[in-house]
Amino acid sequence: MRQTRDSIIHAFLALLEEKPFQQITVRDIVERCGINRNTFYYHFQDIPSLLEQILVERIDRLIAEHCHLGSLDDCISVTVQYFIENRTAVLHVYRSLPRDVFLTHLDRLLLYLVTEYIENIAKTMPIAPDDRTLIIRYFKCTLVGIFLDWLDQGMEYDLQADSLRICQLWDDSGLQMLWNACAPEQ
Repeated sequence: MRQTRDSIIHAFLALLEEKPFQQITVRDIVERCGINRNTFYYHFQDIPSLLEQILVERIDRLIAEHCHLGSLDDCISVTVQYFIENRTAVLHVYRSLPRDVFLTHLDRLLLYLVTEYIENIAKTMPIAPDDRTLIIRYFKCTLVGIFLDWLDQGMEYDLQADSLRICQLWDDSGLQMLWNACAPEQ
């Protein structure tokens, strides 16, 4: 069972390297796998649910393996590298109909790593929960915007090189925001 499911996923990912998401059919996948349509539908409701499952699994693995407490730059670097290694498939998904699915999972990943980063550096600071949430949201939205700009530009500029510098700059501005949140209100 697991082998068939993995075969379906592998076939779908290979097809994503060849053509846009909206041009991939269940027939394409089952022909590539050598299985029948019923077997596909036993494992997945449809192609969008297949994509959703892949995104959930890949992001969960990325978080578990690379997004450790306080290591924002490592997690961003690994995420960018994964996107680069799967450039064609990532751009096909990003530019396709289920963009909201892609964005939901990108947002989830980036919220997780920004939250871990902020929580790690602010663990001993007396910051009001609303301020902490606001700072996390600010940095998450900034990071999502950076990724979306990079994707909109066809991943043409070197975000891998820029990510380390972005994290260095964030260390300074993030710490300053947190210290400002600790300041007594006037």
